[in-house]
Amino acid sequence: MARPAPLTAATTPRCPLRMRGHSPAHPGFCACAVGTLAWPLGARPLHPTSSLSLRLRHWGQPAPQGDLGSAVVSLDQLVANPELPLSLSQVSLLDPKGQPTGCTITLRCSYNPRGKAGDATVPMQRWVPPPTVSPVPPMHPSKPPAGSKEEFQVRVRVIEGHRLQGNNIKPVVTVFIGQHRFRTRIRVGNNPYYNEVTVFCQSFHQTLEQLMMEPIRIQVLNSKSIRSKAIIGVFQLDIGTIYHAPGHSLSWKWLSLQDPRHPDAGSRGYLRVSMAVLRAGEPVPEQEEPEGDKDVEANLLQPPPCAATLQLRIYRAEDLPLAEPAVQCLPSVRGKRSFVAAAVRAGFAGRTLPPICDEIQLAILSGPRSSKVLGTATLHLSHISSAGAELEEGTPGFLPCFGPSFLPFYGPRADAARTSSTDTNVAYRGRVLLELSTHMGTPDGHQRGTINQEDIIRVQSHLPRHRFGLCGVFYSATMVPAGPELLRFELSLGNHGDTGDVTCKPAASITPHGCPVFDGNRYHYLPWYGDKPVAAVTSAWEDAAHRWDALNLLRAMCQRLEKNVVELRRAHGDTEGDIGRRLLRELAQDCRRVLLQLEAQPTPTPLDTHLRAARIHLLRRVAAAASMPPRAGWATLLPMAEAWLQSMGALAVEPQAAVPDVLLWMLRGERRVACARIPAPDIMFSRSSPSACGRSCGRLQTLFLTGSGDIHAQLRLRLWLGPVADSGALPRLIEGSLRIYAETYENQTKLWGKWGPRGLPGSPSFSDGAGRAVVPRHRIRPPKGWRWDGAWTVEPQRRLLLDTETNMGEVLEEVYENESRRPGGDWGPATVASTDASGVEVPPKEEVLCPQGWHVTDGWRVDVMGAVDEAGWEYGASVVPDSPPAAWHPTEKTYHTHRRRRWLRTRRRDPGAQGPEQDVATFLQLHRTESAAGSEAWEYGSLWSSRFHLKPRAGDVCRRRCWHRHMVPEQTPSVAPLFLLEGSPGTEEPAGEEEPPAAQRRTRRLCQPGPKQPLPLILCTFQQPNVFQLRCYIFQALELSPRGTKSTADPVAHVSFVYISQSTRVLPRTLDPLWDQTLLFHRVLLYGDPRGVQDEPPAVVVEVFDQDGGDGALEQVSSPPWRQGVFSVPMDVRPLLRPVALEVLAWGLRGLRSSVRAPSLEVHCGGRVLRTPPIPDPASNPNFPINAFLLVLSLPLDEELMPPVRLRVLDVRDFGYRPEVGQTRLLPEIISKMKAEDEAQEGEGEEEDDWWSKFYAALGDTAKSRRGTSRDRLKIYSCELEAVPEFEGLQDFCRSFPLFPPGSTTGGPGEDPQPVAELKGLFLLYPLPEDPSEPPPPRRFQPLPPSQPQRCLVRVYVVRAFELPPRDRNGLCDPYVRVSLGAQTLGQRDQYVPNTLEPVFGRLFELTGTIPLEKDLRVSLLDYDLVPPDQEIGTTTIDLENRLLSRFRAHCGLPALYCTAGPGCWRDQLSPSQTLEHFARTQGLPAPEFNTEGTAVTFGDHSFLLSHFESGPPQHQHHGVPRERLALHVLRACHLVPEHLETRTLYCSTQPGLEQGKVQMWVDVFPMNLGPPGPPVDITPRKPQKYELRCVVWNARDVVPGDTNLLGQQMSDIYIVGWLDGLEDQRQRTDVHYRSLDGSGSFNWRFVFPFEYLAAEQRCVLPAKKHFWSLDQTVLKVPPKLILQVWDNDKFSADDFLGTLELDLRRMPRPAPHARSCALRGGGRRRWGRPRSPPPVSLFRQRQARGWWPCEANSGGERRLTGKLELSLELLTAKEAAERPAGRAREEPNAYPTLPPPVRPDWSFLWVQAPLRTLRHGLWRQHRGCISLSLALLLLFALLLTFVYAAPGYLAMKLINPFQGLHISGDGGSKHPAAGAEQHKGAHKP
Repeated sequence: MARPAPLTAATTPRCPLRMRGHSPAHPGFCACAVGTLAWPLGARPLHPTSSLSLRLRHWGQPAPQGDLGSAVVSLDQLVANPELPLSLSQVSLLDPKGQPTGCTITLRCSYNPRGKAGDATVPMQRWVPPPTVSPVPPMHPSKPPAGSKEEFQVRVRVIEGHRLQGNNIKPVVTVFIGQHRFRTRIRVGNNPYYNEVTVFCQSFHQTLEQLMMEPIRIQVLNSKSIRSKAIIGVFQLDIGTIYHAPGHSLSWKWLSLQDPRHPDAGSRGYLRVSMAVLRAGEPVPEQEEPEGDKDVEANLLQPPPCAATLQLRIYRAEDLPLAEPAVQCLPSVRGKRSFVAAAVRAGFAGRTLPPICDEIQLAILSGPRSSKVLGTATLHLSHISSAGAELEEGTPGFLPCFGPSFLPFYGPRADAARTSSTDTNVAYRGRVLLELSTHMGTPDGHQRGTINQEDIIRVQSHLPRHRFGLCGVFYSATMVPAGPELLRFELSLGNHGDTGDVTCKPAASITPHGCPVFDGNRYHYLPWYGDKPVAAVTSAWEDAAHRWDALNLLRAMCQRLEKNVVELRRAHGDTEGDIGRRLLRELAQDCRRVLLQLEAQPTPTPLDTHLRAARIHLLRRVAAAASMPPRAGWATLLPMAEAWLQSMGALAVEPQAAVPDVLLWMLRGERRVACARIPAPDIMFSRSSPSACGRSCGRLQTLFLTGSGDIHAQLRLRLWLGPVADSGALPRLIEGSLRIYAETYENQTKLWGKWGPRGLPGSPSFSDGAGRAVVPRHRIRPPKGWRWDGAWTVEPQRRLLLDTETNMGEVLEEVYENESRRPGGDWGPATVASTDASGVEVPPKEEVLCPQGWHVTDGWRVDVMGAVDEAGWEYGASVVPDSPPAAWHPTEKTYHTHRRRRWLRTRRRDPGAQGPEQDVATFLQLHRTESAAGSEAWEYGSLWSSRFHLKPRAGDVCRRRCWHRHMVPEQTPSVAPLFLLEGSPGTEEPAGEEEPPAAQRRTRRLCQPGPKQPLPLILCTFQQPNVFQLRCYIFQALELSPRGTKSTADPVAHVSFVYISQSTRVLPRTLDPLWDQTLLFHRVLLYGDPRGVQDEPPAVVVEVFDQDGGDGALEQVSSPPWRQGVFSVPMDVRPLLRPVALEVLAWGLRGLRSSVRAPSLEVHCGGRVLRTPPIPDPASNPNFPINAFLLVLSLPLDEELMPPVRLRVLDVRDFGYRPEVGQTRLLPEIISKMKAEDEAQEGEGEEEDDWWSKFYAALGDTAKSRRGTSRDRLKIYSCELEAVPEFEGLQDFCRSFPLFPPGSTTGGPGEDPQPVAELKGLFLLYPLPEDPSEPPPPRRFQPLPPSQPQRCLVRVYVVRAFELPPRDRNGLCDPYVRVSLGAQTLGQRDQYVPNTLEPVFGRLFELTGTIPLEKDLRVSLLDYDLVPPDQEIGTTTIDLENRLLSRFRAHCGLPALYCTAGPGCWRDQLSPSQTLEHFARTQGLPAPEFNTEGTAVTFGDHSFLLSHFESGPPQHQHHGVPRERLALHVLRACHLVPEHLETRTLYCSTQPGLEQGKVQMWVDVFPMNLGPPGPPVDITPRKPQKYELRCVVWNARDVVPGDTNLLGQQMSDIYIVGWLDGLEDQRQRTDVHYRSLDGSGSFNWRFVFPFEYLAAEQRCVLPAKKHFWSLDQTVLKVPPKLILQVWDNDKFSADDFLGTLELDLRRMPRPAPHARSCALRGGGRRRWGRPRSPPPVSLFRQRQARGWWPCEANSGGERRLTGKLELSLELLTAKEAAERPAGRAREEPNAYPTLPPPVRPDWSFLWVQAPLRTLRHGLWRQHRGCISLSLALLLLFALLLTFVYAAPGYLAMKLINPFQGLHISGDGGSKHPAAGAEQHKGAHKP
């Protein structure tokens, strides 16, 4: 929330705000808001003291709780320059206490002083696409600093699938880019085509490291299956893989899809994609479709070869920080802290090997459910695993493994969090014993578990500890913060030595208190001189000497090899062989030495074993290769050595060091303000050999302690770490003598004029140097094993008493004269007549003496500057009598009781006095041996917190003196004595001490802790220093950045060396200062061995600052050359200079604001300034009145040292006011000679049907061109025309240089430039002859064309666009073109191309404009939306002025042929001969001379004949006369711009720096004063041609059966379904061939598929609405593919899929003439011995085809033959189809050919319609023999059964009456047997 209250006077300021920050109430909340606030303040102007108050609040919360911070911004710069907006970024918001809250705000203020709020416009930040060719670095988007967030865009384009597993699938591709999900349209078949539709874009605002860890997951799903079974295959990779690929892209790559549940089951199909990562400011790589057939194996991306499980065992943790007490203010708590409940969190982004991420992140949490992180650690997989091949051929690789070993953790600490340090993870927070192992195979799903007891027992062997000692000798400390707080340095290893830790024993790990001393120039240092403080820490760790030794040996080997490689890289001639032989010799020696160490190295862990094996294998190979010189010569040794260095560097790591890093803290009072970390192996001592010691072990090194991103201290020290048992030789390594003593301060207070220890307010009786209470000195006892060496002595610590005048050359003394009065009385001397500024009594000014070695330059004077009256008095009223007032006022009031005035006097150091270092040495009594006594033993001060001094003064109420007592070991130890000081000195209660009262003891126990025991102090004393002299040669600095909103600076260089610093002179108003100065450091005192200084010299720190005002030159005396008051750089050191000429062509300024009145240009280079006359009226003519200038300079011969050319544009205002409008810089290059002209070789051409034939012929696609266009050629550039190298950016005459606001060249870190104007000009820098008698080279900028504006006709041809980003939710956009020039804008919204990312426009726009007033042509592509405004896709800007002025004739391209009519008609205003004459005039050449026939011409020094260019008569129509044709050939031979098509990149203001696609176009510019131009070119897009595909399905053979009938017969009810790919809704099907028992089917069925085909692109054009609610049709372009499927018809269940046939009509496999010869063809590479498959045929060429094609299906991931189809295919145009009509199926008209009904077997019918016929054909025809036999046997069996049944009765009757059947009559006749029977029966009746 912004509060406008402080804006008391203004008209209309506007302030766009951008807030970023973290909410205190919501720690994870990040806010970003953009808004614009305006204040109409009437007619009152802004005052320079006006300010803007900003306050950020939570919405809806009250003021105290909702406040997030506030800031106050001064508007003085906005008042001084109203035309320039005030831009401030990352302004910190402060809380009510003035502390930063963490929130920042970015604002941009503008001010309109004209008095109308409505006229004020908010300045819009617009990104301008950077020109491609320019020597100015700001023209390109600046590279953001490392670790900052940038704009990225990830694009994934799904092209097609191939052999996807499954039958009758409808695949859809789902793409996950990070956390964002995209999906394609659903396709049908196993080879779906997705191109032209699916391009997915996702933008990221992240750091590069974060982006590379984002995953991309591509999965193919079958939309017909249920969710659990829908996955066909998955492929996953990370964005870093794409970014590391060439061009940050993977183009037209095949992905091998895998089953995520069974990754080892093989490929599930292939998917072709293109992926790219776009970074702001980087070009988009071209993605051209590879030629030829699909070669899957050549462009295949395989998934990671194996899956693995990482198992992390966490055993124990130690040294974890203690929990802070909940309430620390209560006396009863007493700061008691408890142990934390810790948990370990592990995070890893990788899922397969090789992994996506290289890091395993580990964190210690304060509890299992807490999110508070105590410390973090990282395991790099590149350190704990190896692929083998990345090191050296044959080097064994190994899987990730670690430990069991301790891993240190680091994080923030509570007492350092209050500082502004940016590196919060520097403190040691504990370590964890863990073990990492890798198991191959699929994980079992368990993520947590309990460690077995056997594993815990096994790990116990890794826990034995050994005592280690850490020693640090501090030689110097400089660049430290100024006082008055005292400084100390703390050395710690883990928790040992940390004064804030209570778990370890105290140690002598901290240096004595030191008071910073001013070095006389800029910095402060600690005056240690000969007494160097020493810190010693004793700790216990695991002994991993075998790891440290191997690591240090490898590092030393790599360091030596790298040094030799650098020398070999610089060697030339004979020295190359000498250096090469030395490299091989030393390398072989190092390999043998390291191999001996490695072969004896133990391997307690698996990682030790793998690293040892890999190192031995590599070193043996390198040693064998280094044993002989290279066979191919010494030139091949360099790449071999670099490869060896890289391989050994990869193995020179040790992740199992176990010992934490050494931490070096600087304490300012009790606050930790800066820190440095030193890896323990770097300073580790080794007993095996000196080469196995750390690179810095026992050596002097320079460390920089950093905090909040700045250097807070520079330390020169010597560090040693090693086992205590091996520290016997440490005292000899230190060089000086060690002194160990106890120190305490005795304190007294002056009460009633007497000094005594009683009643000390704020200080105990005995304390340390900082005032903390310690036990009295008579209670201090030496540690165990130590004894006192002498009595307590008083030794004043003079290093703490150095005052602020130390090393000062001039001091301003001040004394305040005080007077007082009673109310209404007169003024008189006050009780305390003389005080300082704080009110402390000081001697009167008359009694202030001048110290020895100083002299007073002027007497006492009254300070009348500031808020005082004329006499210098300021007045105030005291609340308490005799106390100074709280505030002072310049005006006297009646109630004022006190007044004072300030007296000043200046004194300077005598020139003949001794130097500053002698003064310091005298004060510190460096050469005094006797002890101080008497009055000098006390130090006096006015307050306990103030600085103490030796001499007593008036007003001193406190004094103290320092007691020392030395101690020595009781027995001579075998180790370094300083490692025996662990723990505090012993104490004992003295006898006879008075016991304090009980109440006093209780109060002391509750209010403050008891006094502590002072730790022993260690000093290393050097008797005599060595005197050195340093000469620092500072020549120049280049490309400095101004601070704030300034455009220039007053640079000064500060050089710091040990404890001395000096500064160069201040050079005003330059960013490329040329100091040419030598700084001499006299009498630099360095202690220790002088040879050590040569081997390990101290660091020289050079810092460059912007100092306002003053020359700043220092007075020095020495031997270097004296020049202009300073010592210049000697000639043997100074860079070589040479005279050069800077020729300036200042043409004009473009894009100026309307408020600029009369701009002029200033050119700064090499200390010289060139000023041009101002432009009188930039609105009517923005060109300079004088354009050519010459500047003679002396610049360095080395181009790396050459200063840049800086340009400043100033506006000339009234009264000499010249505000700066803009500025920029360019890096010059010396031009030695003009570029040579190349000869052109152009061919002849022939006429084409239309312009598109020429376009496709230029693309190399002759199939899309209607006729051969080998002669009339069109040049297509893949970039902008100004980016073509041979055209020099179209800036051969003048170039465009963007001008940026004063003070910055970019909009901020990571942002793109924001130019405010543009300079048209050219700068040439060429050498001049050193001999003055030689004539200078001729001027280049002669002659010049007129600079008056001219009216022009502009024709803009927009052909097509591609690679556009999607703007709609369907992944597409509706682009249309809008062209603007000046105030004219063309392009209608309704002329959009719907639903496409690659639109073809074919549009022509004609505009008129005045150049250069309207020089920028903007071509924009917008996305049509139903409700405006439309969204911008991208914009490109073309400078028409450059094209009109360029000598390459870029305003209209030259065609290859001269035609007077037709599509290629000459369209320029001038004929070729007139154009050639004009070109000769501009080049300063004589006019061309033609012969009478026009077949020969003389141009320049050459003669040309028409026969040289045309071998025969022209073959195209409408050719011109020979004179014009020859002139055109000569013009093309001059390398002018040909007839072309340029590809321009589109950029969008919302995503600056990211390419938004490309547009292909060209522009013609015709000046109207030359007459009317020729006719325009017709580029109307071609229309697709209508075709009709007729497919007749005749027969089917060998179709696999799909069903089994009730009788067990294998059969199928066959029918065929067919459609064209993309036209699934127009599918057609045949009738059903029922009951096919042998797999045969007869159909005689015709499919008719009408479609539109674009022959130029070989794609079918399918316009269709994507959804029923879609407004426009989506034009899909897919390959012409016929899909036929064979199905089995089922009535009561879903039909069964049997097989499919996919025929690409462009590349069809040749059909087989017979069914028996039809078979599947392999899709892989052909093997030897197999016959080559016949080449494919194109139906568009052959028009007809008939034969047999195989159908296939997938089964278990393999292809199998499922049937054969006999087809006849015929392709007809729409006209032919109308002339030869044919109906579908067998419908009328049944012709071409006539299809008879199919002849099918009798059993081919549906069984439901005729069940009896089903039985007849199903049973009788197949089993009639069996049925007949069964019936005969059944009849026979029935007869037999009847006989058996009747035989017993018949036999019985025969037995009873044998002759019953025999009857004889008397008359000789016979009767019927039946009659006889009847008679017989009648005889028996009664």
